[in-house]
Amino acid sequence: MDIRANTDIKRVEPLRQNSKNQQVSREFQTIMQEALSQSKDDKELKISNHAQKRLDQRGFSLEGEDMSNLSQAMDELDDKGSKNSLLFYKDMALIASIDNRTIITALNQNELDTVMNIDSTKFIKD
Repeated sequence: MDIRANTDIKRVEPLRQNSKNQQVSREFQTIMQEALSQSKDDKELKISNHAQKRLDQRGFSLEGEDMSNLSQAMDELDDKGSKNSLLFYKDMALIASIDNRTIITALNQNELDTVMNIDSTKFIKD
């Protein structure tokens, strides 16, 4: 058995970042930080057209403090991984998409019979 060493082995130098790579890396970090902060700031609560019609039909209105309370509840539900939730607030029962931060529909609590396709329920104290 004849074993021969390969004489063409070259030494490999560690990868060094040049200033251009560092600049691109910093730009990427800046873009990522801006995107993350923008997604955190983009927590505006929306009311679907359907939900707004139901609120109007039932004589309900959601003012600034109400929207703030609902938004805070959605933050808590989002932190726990909820996707679609039944929210009890004042005399209202609201179905909300937590991911989209959107109220989908509104009912009187006494109209509530069967609710499907939700993964959580939250009682919001006013």
